Amino acid sequence: MTDLRASEMTHTAPNEAGFGDYVALLKPRVMSLVVFTAMVGLLVAPVSVHPFVAATSILFIALGGGASGSLNMWYDADIDRVMKRTSSRPVPSGRVQPGEALGLGLALSGISVLMLGLAANWFAATFLAFTIFFYAVIYTIWLKRSTPQNIVIGGASGAFPPMIGWACATGGISIESVMMFMLIFFWTPPHFWALALFMNADYEKAGVPMLTVTHGRKVTRNHILGYTVVLAPIAIGAAFTSIGGPLTLAVALVLNAWFLIGAFRIRKREEAVAKADNYAAERKFFRFSLAYLFLHFTAFMAEAALKAAGYGGW
Repeated sequence: MTDLRASEMTHTAPNEAGFGDYVALLKPRVMSLVVFTAMVGLLVAPVSVHPFVAATSILFIALGGGASGSLNMWYDADIDRVMKRTSSRPVPSGRVQPGEALGLGLALSGISVLMLGLAANWFAATFLAFTIFFYAVIYTIWLKRSTPQNIVIGGASGAFPPMIGWACATGGISIESVMMFMLIFFWTPPHFWALALFMNADYEKAGVPMLTVTHGRKVTRNHILGYTVVLAPIAIGAAFTSIGGPLTLAVALVLNAWFLIGAFRIRKREEAVAKADNYAAERKFFRFSLAYLFLHFTAFMAEAALKAAGYGGW
């Protein structure tokens, strides 16, 4: 990693940054997941929130997510540069200087935490501050380069947003918000390890100790199945809390049946066969994992709407 860091200092590019480059620093795709799950956490909470407070709270949570992305791109510019999937990002491509990404990330961190405290409550703001720190320091700086468990432990940072949204409404934590956290936390490893199965060359080139690099694809396939087996009862169990109901249960049963079938198929795949068809099944599982999480949280929101209308719930 020292050589990669040294190359970062000598790399220059004449490209001039545009507005879109600074937006890209915030990782808008990741931010959209943060915004959506935080919004669901806020909307399904048992405490009504004024629409203006709700909107501003989600805005500042989004800025916090963007801050995390900018800090991640600042620190990871060296490995992003050698990975095909990330080489065109603003910092490794030279369009944005590392110091600019760092400055933007720190500024947005301060603004988002302060304004969320003023808009909602200081418990939620402290939670947001911890989430930014966890992603930028615990995951990006420490875990990502040091252990194949990087995505397991570090995945907690992506699982906190619904708890923050819930905290904006209630000022605290409950079993419901913990279940939403657990759903994302145990979904994250199968999701990212499926990606790693067909992007392993990038991680090897960058020296990132993903499970596929340190233990091989066969072990990774076993782990995907293992985490999926653990995930299923958590997702189904969430349907029996106050945020669940018949609709949520039906969605959970269908989605987890499909997810388990996909994980079993990946587990049985021989590497030669997977490589020959360009990891088609692994790519399909990865894409479905995105829909899996979106549909689960959409079901929570739909169940809340049905309850408000006098239907749904247990």
